[in-house]
Amino acid sequence: MSVNMEKLVGRTAEIIYQDSKGAFTKRLVSVFSIRDGKARVLDWNKRAFRTLVVDRILDARPVTRDVS
Repeated sequence: MSVNMEKLVGRTAEIIYQDSKGAFTKRLVSVFSIRDGKARVLDWNKRAFRTLVVDRILDARPVTRDVS
């Protein structure tokens, strides 16, 4: 499944991500940029910036509630 992350730049989204070890996580992120197959996001649960491989994002849905 291909997720169009470009549409989520500048927005907050709930994503399902598969890490390099095969573990699945559900994350609440703010998407800042997409470049070279990677997404630069703020992970709200960890309160830290992360760089995620776009091909490992299995699902993404925009969130309308305030997360700050």
